[in-house]
Amino acid sequence: MTPDSRDSGADDRFSELDLALVDALQAAPRAPWSRIGRALGVDATTAARRWERLRTNGLAWVTAYDAAKSATVAYVEVRCRPRALESVGSALADMPWVFSVDEVAGDFDVLATVAAADLPSLGRSVHGLIGGLDGVRSTRTRLGITLYSEGGDWRMRAMEPAGHAELATPRTSRPTVYSARRHHRSAPEDQALLAALGVDGRLGYTDLGAAAGMSEHTARRRLQRMIRDGEITFRCDLAHPLAGLSTVVLYRTAVPHTHLEATGNALARMEEVRLAVSVSGSDNLLVMVWLRGLHAIDPFEAQLAERFPNLRVNDRTVFLHTRKRMGRLLDTTGRVTGHVPFGLPRV
Repeated sequence: MTPDSRDSGADDRFSELDLALVDALQAAPRAPWSRIGRALGVDATTAARRWERLRTNGLAWVTAYDAAKSATVAYVEVRCRPRALESVGSALADMPWVFSVDEVAGDFDVLATVAAADLPSLGRSVHGLIGGLDGVRSTRTRLGITLYSEGGDWRMRAMEPAGHAELATPRTSRPTVYSARRHHRSAPEDQALLAALGVDGRLGYTDLGAAAGMSEHTARRRLQRMIRDGEITFRCDLAHPLAGLSTVVLYRTAVPHTHLEATGNALARMEEVRLAVSVSGSDNLLVMVWLRGLHAIDPFEAQLAERFPNLRVNDRTVFLHTRKRMGRLLDTTGRVTGHVPFGLPRV
């Protein structure tokens, strides 16, 4: 059987090879196609062609963004007035500093993940720009404190072990503390590189330099320095509902402070966990998971109870539709329909 004969043939489905390809790019988002191909047991041309199909059809994408340590981040729970969900969700998705928007079933209607330069501007932005939207009834803000795991750390786990060995790269397991203020503004050249890579994280250095207005040599040198200094995060993402991960659940949990770091780090290693972050408030740990259906919720919670006796689940919120994820606008199937470049709020 040739690699291409494993195709489903449909533009809106993932084959096993597609999922392995996503897994490979999650492990090494900017690796050359020759290396990706070796990890998958296919030639470089096949790997590149398969990726182009996924990217063109909005099924998978590679993006880049500022490292967590450079941002003030919060999770804003938004309650809407009746029949205002569509207009509020659309308005939030258009805001460059609101990098993720999720419509949910719970005691609020929308979860907006936002970034700002510092705490005062965060407060002004949430209360003025979000709270001032027509149709918003109320907001509640949970300030991100320590990030144990985020979407860029999550893996599809579809490659064979030999493929993982081929792409093995050092991964930090240390949590990252969010910033309470922006310590310095990146140089314009670095901002230009980040903007270009936010659109396509796999841009080659020639195209990257052209997009950022600099030479290939300068683009290579500056990006390698940003990677070395931990100033940029790359991430390969996918339309998760079409990959069989139809259920997203956010847990608001409480953990005694003496157990918080150990619990956060252990949660970060769980296959289902996309996000583990300590936050302000009595529910001091948010945990987001991707599951294969509503039927998987109870077994996952039983696993939590068994593994983490000090963790108390106080609320579960099921996502109805992710409207925006890290700047990508998504349809109800999780496919990309557009992109909103990131920008800090001006308030």
